[in-house]
Amino acid sequence: MDFFLNIFNTLSHGLLGYIIPFLFVLTIVVFFHELGHFMVARWTGVKVLTFSLGFGPELFGFFDRHGTRWKLSAIPLGGYVKFYGDASEASTPASEMLASMSEKERRGSFHHKNVARRAAIVAAGPFANFILAIVIFAGLFTFYGKPNTSARVDAVQADSAAAAAGFQAGDVVTAIDGEAIATFVEMQRIVSTRAGEALRFTVKRGDRTETLTATPELREVKDNFNNVHKIGVLGISRSAKPGEAAIERVDPATGLWLGVKETWFVTKSTILYIGDVFTRRAGADQLGGPIRIAQISGQVATIGIAALVHLTAVLSVSIGLLNLFPIPMLDGGHLLFYAVEAIRGRPLSERSQEMGYRVGLALVLMLMVFATYNDILHLAGS
Repeated sequence: MDFFLNIFNTLSHGLLGYIIPFLFVLTIVVFFHELGHFMVARWTGVKVLTFSLGFGPELFGFFDRHGTRWKLSAIPLGGYVKFYGDASEASTPASEMLASMSEKERRGSFHHKNVARRAAIVAAGPFANFILAIVIFAGLFTFYGKPNTSARVDAVQADSAAAAAGFQAGDVVTAIDGEAIATFVEMQRIVSTRAGEALRFTVKRGDRTETLTATPELREVKDNFNNVHKIGVLGISRSAKPGEAAIERVDPATGLWLGVKETWFVTKSTILYIGDVFTRRAGADQLGGPIRIAQISGQVATIGIAALVHLTAVLSVSIGLLNLFPIPMLDGGHLLFYAVEAIRGRPLSERSQEMGYRVGLALVLMLMVFATYNDILHLAGS
């Protein structure tokens, strides 16, 4: 009974506080993803029939001067762009329609474009998500600044991984596995994603440079909202001294470069986590779905608009990366089919593609069910 009461209380107490930030974050990410498909399709001469934010029944919409129906649909969990020649929102070909097209109609058909143009249109969606993330991160670094607290060790916990490795108060970490480290936050983020891995730390100790090897321990840590995260922990802490600047604004060019680096860090961390799940080095219980995203959006919104925009950038990277997985129904699945077509010199048979889409749909549904199950368990325990 307590299980269901926890879920009910969490949802009822924060419903509006979750929905509005969730829709803000998801709508921006989905819009730019679909805009990537849309713009490259237009540039390559493909006729776009529909640009939809959401699925299901249309709430309202309008036609532009090119005949594209722009609409907002009832289920705000994604979106799609439907091209001329598509049989469905997943861009499956309408075989009978394609076969009966005139030469003029074929020029506007997505499925009559060469494989390179089709691949460019499909890849443009995830690419737009990465561009959006870079721009958001760059803007945050430029207008709000970046953490600037040096990677100095002020205290070492007894019986911790850092203590076992020989860390001492006053040490300044300058690199991890050969990668330069400028701030304590950079060190924390690398350590948190590398639990169980032996890391080589380059440390400045007085006038000497030492090399220490430490293996972060996997621990459950609660954030300010009582969410439990499993992360790598060394067992060191940092205390800012009077006069030390914690945040530093940067110029736009530096902000753009930092935006690229931040986007790459989020991408790499996500890939490493997924790899650890498959190799059973990490649990899949950290995977979340729409419910978890809504909850986190609501929590982050209480911090401020900058934090919510930062979450938007992180989610944009995740959506872009997810769509590149080689699963039929996703952009990566289409790209896989196009790669096979380019190698064979002809597309796969309709039956093969249909079977691929069915398998892809099953995999996507299974992932959604699993993520929702994790979300429910998370809500019940919160």
